[in-house]
Amino acid sequence: MSGHSKWASIKHKKMAQDAKRGRLFTKLIREITVAAREGGGNPETNPRLRTAIDRAKEANMPQDNITKAVQRGTGELPGQVFEEIIYEGYGPSGVALMVQVLTDNKNRTSSEIRSIFSRKGGNLAGAGAVAWMFQRKGYILVEKDKVDEEVVMEAAIEAGAEDIKTESKNYEIITAPSDFEKVKNYLKDKNIPIFSAELTMIPNSTVKITGQTAKQVLSLVEALEEHDDVQNVYANFDIPDEEMEALAKEEEG
Repeated sequence: MSGHSKWASIKHKKMAQDAKRGRLFTKLIREITVAAREGGGNPETNPRLRTAIDRAKEANMPQDNITKAVQRGTGELPGQVFEEIIYEGYGPSGVALMVQVLTDNKNRTSSEIRSIFSRKGGNLAGAGAVAWMFQRKGYILVEKDKVDEEVVMEAAIEAGAEDIKTESKNYEIITAPSDFEKVKNYLKDKNIPIFSAELTMIPNSTVKITGQTAKQVLSLVEALEEHDDVQNVYANFDIPDEEMEALAKEEEG
C-alpha cells in the first residue's frame, strides 16, 4: 500500500482543480443519475447515491444540479441512459488497471479507451484479467499533522474499520464497503478531520515502479481520467512517496 496514500492525496487535490473546470460536475452528475436509477432516489437507503451526493457537495455542486440528477435517475425528468462498464488492462511494466466508465455509447467509448491504452504503452485485456487483483473497500485518509495517532486508531477500531495503516503523512483507514458510511460518520462525530473518503478498489499486491516507467504509467492514468466517460481509474502501481510528489509538482509546473 506504500505510495497509495500519496496518490489518493494527489487525486483529491486534482478533484478540486477539476471542479473549477466543470469536468468533475459532469462526472458526478452521471454517477448520481446512475446510482439513483439502480438503487432509488433516497440517499438514506441507497449508499452509492449517498456517497455520490457527498462528493458533489464537497465539490460545491449546486443543490439544484444534484436534485435534477437524482430525478433523471428515477425517471421524474427525461435524460440520457448511461451504461456502466469496467475495462481491464495493463500499463507499462505490467501494472494492472481497472477503468470504470459510464457511457451512452459503448462502441465509441470502447474504441477511445483502447486507443488511449495503445498510445500510452498499455493494452486492454479481457474481462476478469485483472479484477481478481483488487478488492472493493472503503478508504479514508486522515492527515497525520491534524490529529494524534492514538485518537485515530481508537476511533477507527471502535467504528469497525478493518485495518489502519500509518504512512509518511497520512493515516489510511480501510473498511468493508458496507461499513464505509458508518466508519466515516463515526470519525466525523469524534471531530477527526477527514482529508478524503471514497469507495475504491484496493490492490492485493503492487508493482513497484520508478523513473521513466513511473512517468509513463501516470501519463496513461492521467489520459484515462481525462476522458469524459471515465469515472474512476484503479491501478496497482507502487511509486515511492517522494517520487510521486516530485512527479506531481513537475506536472503542475
